[in-house]
Amino acid sequence: MHTTPVIMGTYNEREDIPPLVEEILSLGLGLDILIVNDNSPDGTGRIADDLASRHPEVSVLHRPGKLGLGTAYVAGFQHALARGYARVITMDADYSHHTRDLPEFLGKFETHDVVVGTRYITGGGVENWPPYLLALSRGGSLYTRLITGMPLHDATCGFNGFCVEVIRAIRPERIRSEGYSFEIETKFRSWEKGVRIAEIPIVFADRTRGKSKMSKRVFLEAVLWYGSSGSLPSDPFGHPALCPAARPRRSRSSVGPLTGARSRPRAWRSPPLNAFSRDTP
Repeated sequence: MHTTPVIMGTYNEREDIPPLVEEILSLGLGLDILIVNDNSPDGTGRIADDLASRHPEVSVLHRPGKLGLGTAYVAGFQHALARGYARVITMDADYSHHTRDLPEFLGKFETHDVVVGTRYITGGGVENWPPYLLALSRGGSLYTRLITGMPLHDATCGFNGFCVEVIRAIRPERIRSEGYSFEIETKFRSWEKGVRIAEIPIVFADRTRGKSKMSKRVFLEAVLWYGSSGSLPSDPFGHPALCPAARPRRSRSSVGPLTGARSRPRAWRSPPLNAFSRDTP
C-alpha cells in the first residue's frame, strides 16, 4: 500500500475509467486508486473490479445506488482513514481533471495541509464549457468567497488534496452535503481549522464522452449551500490539523502561495488574481 489514494466517484463511466486508471498508474508516482461506484447500470462496477484484479493499487467500493458525489467522497475519506493513508486526492473520473497535475499536488503536500485545484487564478482555465456554466461557476466562486470569507478563488472545484489529519479534524461523518456543495463544505471546514491551503492552477476540460452530471440545478445547490446551512456549528473537539511535513501554519485569513503557474492552450484563460470583472483577450 502506498501513502496516497486518488479517490474517484463513478456513475456510468465505463468508457473513461479504464484509460484513466492506466494513465494514473503509468505516472509512477506511487499512487493507489479508490473507485467508489454507485451501482452504475452501464457496467462500470464490473470494469472497475477487473481493473482491481489486474492492479493491486486499485480498490473498488460498491454502493447500492446513486447516492451522490459528496457521499462517495465521504466513503473514500473513511476508507483512507481506516487503512492508514497519509493523504488523499479527489478527482473526476471523466478526464475533466488532468493527470499531469498530480505531481504538483504531491509536491505541495510537503508544505501544506490542503491543496486546491483552481481554475480562476493565473494559469488556470476551462475548456468546452457553455457560457452560462462559466458565468455560474465564476459567479458562484465569488459569491462563496464573499459570504464565507474564505480567501479561495475556486471553492467548487473537485480536484483537491487533503492530509488525513485535516480529514480527521473536519469529521467526514458530520459533513451534511450530498452533491457538489460537498466541495464548498469540506474547504470551509478545513479553512476554519486554520490549516495551510495551497491553490494551484488547473485547466478543467468538460467531458467529451458520456453524459455530464453538471447542470444549473446541481451547481446552484452548491453555491447556495452556505446560505441554506448558515454558519457551521463550532466543533469543541476541533484542533489545528497539520501534516507532519508542513511548516508552521499561517493565520486562517491566508492561503498558501500560488506558485508554478503554467501557460497552457485552453478555451478560456483566467484573469489576474482578484480581477473577476474582466477577461483577458
